[in-house]
Amino acid sequence: MNETTNTLAGKLKSLRAAAIGNMLEWFDWTLYGTFSVYLARNLFDKTDPRSALLSTLAVFAVGFVARPAGGWLFGRFGDRLGRKVTMVVTMLLLALSSIGIALIPAYQDVGVLASVLLLFFRLLQGLAHGGETGVSYTYIAEIAPKERRGLWSSSVFVSVTIGVMAATGVAAALTSVLGADGMNAYGWRIGFGIGGILGLYALVLRRSAEESHVFEEKKDSTVPAPRLSAREMWAVARNIVMLAAASNVAYYTWVTFAPSTAIAGGMDPSRAYWASLAAQVLCIFWLPVCGWMSDRFGRKPMVTLWGLGVIVLTYPVSVMVNTEPHTLFMAQVLGLGAWSLLASIFPAVLSEQVPTQARAQGVGFVSSLSVAVFGGTAPYLNAYLAGSGYEGVYVGYVMFLGLLAVVAGLTIRETAGLDLAEVSASWKK
Repeated sequence: MNETTNTLAGKLKSLRAAAIGNMLEWFDWTLYGTFSVYLARNLFDKTDPRSALLSTLAVFAVGFVARPAGGWLFGRFGDRLGRKVTMVVTMLLLALSSIGIALIPAYQDVGVLASVLLLFFRLLQGLAHGGETGVSYTYIAEIAPKERRGLWSSSVFVSVTIGVMAATGVAAALTSVLGADGMNAYGWRIGFGIGGILGLYALVLRRSAEESHVFEEKKDSTVPAPRLSAREMWAVARNIVMLAAASNVAYYTWVTFAPSTAIAGGMDPSRAYWASLAAQVLCIFWLPVCGWMSDRFGRKPMVTLWGLGVIVLTYPVSVMVNTEPHTLFMAQVLGLGAWSLLASIFPAVLSEQVPTQARAQGVGFVSSLSVAVFGGTAPYLNAYLAGSGYEGVYVGYVMFLGLLAVVAGLTIRETAGLDLAEVSASWKK
């Protein structure tokens, strides 16, 4: 085992490499939602604008279908070959998929092939993203000091938020410089090109990271790792789904697609992007505070508060946005403030549910499946129900998922400060 992984300096270096990779990964991933309006206009039939937008969102959802497969496949690699090498491979695939989207010919030039190519690259992106999720969550949770795991885990969504902000900022800057016509013609391609290049840069950074010492100790152990029983596997899956469902739906509704939804409702595109960007800046500073609080007061109170926040805020956030940018800003401040309660500790609390020998695969597969079922369908459901006059059904759906999060907060074991090497034994007590 490389000795630097046991030093704080070595761990911080690895944390930095992983966090920057997460940031650039989410820059690539977020661009699809941010530029969904332009993708609909260029890569689908324009004769029915609403149908084109719904088709774009459907491809967005289809990309999530590949995530559970990616979580299972790359999670298995991560548990057998190591966390570091797997994160390098997933980052390469994400960069290539973003570059591929940037180079797709327009629908008017190649017809349905444009839509097919978008589907292919989105599936590739989903496969890599699903693998990346489980392995990177596991990696950061394992290299963190156990008494500060919540704080260190907050770096994941700090970097994710910076990546989302960067994508939003690029969209705002390109829109301001090129205007609506320029964005529709070629500006969105520039965004995906930037994402691909930054992804390749993250690939180089990932290669400098150290392997997780928790993984290496388990790999070098001569004692066979115990297998989880069916009851224990069900408990793991149940806990992860209850923890993740509301977070997935709220994130893609309140953050990723919020500017596009506001623009579709008549808000100025440039001002919508800047309003969303400002709300995300505040979130960056709030996330570490929430991570620290989880180390101080425990995971259970944070999860419970998050669920209550979803129940209380879903309706106000859904009705307060109009054509004025400050309404989008306030809605996202409220949504992100609540979301951070769980997001800050998400990698930690998920990793604390699964033994080391199956952690990357378990976290990756189940969390990606939850994202596919709940997050991937959220924008489509929201757009379809709103267009059909059933906005209240979607609001009730999100509030119900918030109730599941409350149940999770009340039923999961308190895992703050737990040694991750002890998770296997903890299920047998």
